Amino acid sequence: QLQASGGGLVQAGGSLRLSCAASGRTFNSYVRGWFRQAPGKEREFVAAIRWSGDRTFYADSVKGRFTISKDNAEATVYLQMNSLKPEDTAVYYCAATSALGNEYAYWGQGTLVTVSS
Repeated sequence: QLQASGGGLVQAGGSLRLSCAASGRTFNSYVRGWFRQAPGKEREFVAAIRWSGDRTFYADSVKGRFTISKDNAEATVYLQMNSLKPEDTAVYYCAATSALGNEYAYWGQGTLVTVSS
């Protein structure tokens, strides 16, 4: 129901844009988020956006570098990642929850982002 794409290999300082498309159901009124999991580490929150109202939330580690946005017509969420660092290397997952504070119940498959130094 959620399909993430856009990962790849990029040099430090470069940019990538991830996409998360929804299919089979709409997620209107949901909160859509991005998480990541680096090798040997736990999954961590990256960014989220409320479908209605467009309010956004970011982890401190990505503030000012990453931007989450959405396309209402396509039910797609994007994560624009700029000024990438090697520590951003991870598998990135998109997810959806019915409300902030609730567990993310819907998950897409991951897309690998590798940032070389």
